Amino acid sequence: MIDHWTMFAGYNQWANALLYKAAGELSEKELNRDTGAFFHSLFGTLTHLVVADQIWLYRLTGTGPSHAQLAARPFATLSELHAARKETDQRLIDFCAALTPEKTAGMLSYTRVSAPEPVHQPMGEALAHMFNHQTHHRGQAHMILTVLGKPSLEMDLIFYQRRPRQA
Repeated sequence: MIDHWTMFAGYNQWANALLYKAAGELSEKELNRDTGAFFHSLFGTLTHLVVADQIWLYRLTGTGPSHAQLAARPFATLSELHAARKETDQRLIDFCAALTPEKTAGMLSYTRVSAPEPVHQPMGEALAHMFNHQTHHRGQAHMILTVLGKPSLEMDLIFYQRRPRQA
């Protein structure tokens, strides 16, 4: 099962790199255009993904940045956001590489950002949610690029799995 989580961490990094490459080709107006997505623009959606991943990593490790709101906007530019994305992706890869069967079978306790009640959840379920959440919002980012008239990105998991691998 550990291979499952390390695969998803690698996939996350790979798919995010594709998104940020596409985002880097947009004008500021396009990047911040409200397209009706839940976090409005591509910049808002990409920001939410970093914020949420940092919250989850803080819950999982007790270290690193965290945020008081899921809609926090701690990054002023795409460059700042991209740097945070790369750092967060690497932290997630490192976390998953250090997982053990005992750790994934354990419980995770945390307090949600949106409600004060404590949550106790199996670690495997929390990881599944975190990776599913990333995929969900990357799908929204893909839709935003489509609305902006940009080429479709092939960032489904199967494309990651089929990529050439280094020996």
